[in-house]
Amino acid sequence: MIAKTHSAIPYGYEGRVVEVEGDINKGLPAFNIVGMANKTITEARERVKSALINSDFSFPDKKVTINLAPADLLKDGSYLDLPIALTVMTLSRQLLQDDLNEKLFVGELSLNGALRPIHGIINIVETARTAGINEVYLPIDNLPQASLISGVKLIGVRNLRELFLHLKGEKTIVNSPQQNVVKNTGTDSNAPILDHVRGQALAKRAISIAIAGHHNIIISGPPGAGKTLLARAAANLLPQPSPEEQIAITKIHSITGETDNIIYDRPFRAPHHTASPVSIIGGGNKAEPGEISLAHLGVLFLDEIPEFPRSVLEALRQPLEDRKISISRANSKTTYPADFMLIATMNPCPCGYLGDPNHECTCTQAQINNYQKKLSGPLFDRIDMNITVTKVDNADLRCKTSTILKEPTEHSVVKNKIKEALNRQRTRYGHSGVYNSSLSSHQVSTLLHLTPSAEKLLESASEKLNLSARSYFKVIKVAQTIADLEGMDVIDAPQLSEALNYRKR
Repeated sequence: MIAKTHSAIPYGYEGRVVEVEGDINKGLPAFNIVGMANKTITEARERVKSALINSDFSFPDKKVTINLAPADLLKDGSYLDLPIALTVMTLSRQLLQDDLNEKLFVGELSLNGALRPIHGIINIVETARTAGINEVYLPIDNLPQASLISGVKLIGVRNLRELFLHLKGEKTIVNSPQQNVVKNTGTDSNAPILDHVRGQALAKRAISIAIAGHHNIIISGPPGAGKTLLARAAANLLPQPSPEEQIAITKIHSITGETDNIIYDRPFRAPHHTASPVSIIGGGNKAEPGEISLAHLGVLFLDEIPEFPRSVLEALRQPLEDRKISISRANSKTTYPADFMLIATMNPCPCGYLGDPNHECTCTQAQINNYQKKLSGPLFDRIDMNITVTKVDNADLRCKTSTILKEPTEHSVVKNKIKEALNRQRTRYGHSGVYNSSLSSHQVSTLLHLTPSAEKLLESASEKLNLSARSYFKVIKVAQTIADLEGMDVIDAPQLSEALNYRKR
């Protein structure tokens, strides 16, 4: 007798349909799983057998063979526990094949028959929809994330007994698509905002421009000048993601198993400089996403960027340009999105006090050169904005209590201006996911317009500063963001002049 159950597994950023085929024959009792299954799946034999028995079902006293098709696709994880159990129940005539047709099942089984949540549920539901399967049974804890995908009937299951009664029509499962949703929106009361940063008007202006246009920025300055505080305050200036962006952000975090809920805020990732290249770029045996992909549609913050290994920094060059990362390994190849905004900080030298009038720099010229050369020219050419901050006077660090208790007016004003600038970009490009920084050189030439005085200034400055083609277009894109913040449709000389100042290294 042959039985078949449809399931799916995540495969990189996408997913693959897997047919769980079962066969039962006379012979010594055995339970074999074939079809390029790794150790986690082969261990499913014990989980499935215990789950069936502890759920008051019988396990056949015959030779049972389970084949996971296609056989040449490497399967990993506990996604197939539930479909394997259902296939065994069909082989032993506890279920009928018609009960399983045109349905997709996925989930990990505990020994008592309860279903545990799995990773990458959005990949699986999208795969089912693409394959034309419109009814998906999944663990109840995965229901919030899965509900982001439309066009598929989702049924959250708590245990094997509940699913059996539902399939037999004895007790229908009823659950809300929004069950167990944990929503976290709004500004964290403990997170820094622009009002917490004393002084640094130029840096605040640059940060607002970078957020409004999704530009990459490096902040340089001595220790204690507020570089890290500025970067973390930028996280609260990020706009709320659109529904499509919520799906993309939640999907990439679901693959790594970081959360079983919907993510409503843009990510802010801040890996330490001791993090391995694989953890930042992605890879490993399973070609998993790294920090640059987990920062997709959000911010990747690299504090003290020269302290990161040179190999990591150079590996950022391609994602910064293409906004995606292709990872190739011996047994897998996948492409993950990496459309992040880079915010980096650095000191001007190893001791940090180069150019500081109040502290003497103790570094040699060779040490300074080697430190600054850790950021190569090609990498720096991909950075839209570069600013230098100075130390704030101690007298300006304290403010009166009445000032502290006021509403964060500066933060609110800047956030509203950023929102208006993003709306202008959405109107200009007709899509909420397109920013000034993501325009190609051809789009810059056709969609952005400069006044004659701005054209003349750009021509003169590009020769004097010896701008590369990439830097040339980046200056125009930053100038357009400045114009958007000021409510202008055309780039004039003042906006272009300010953008040119941000190209100085």
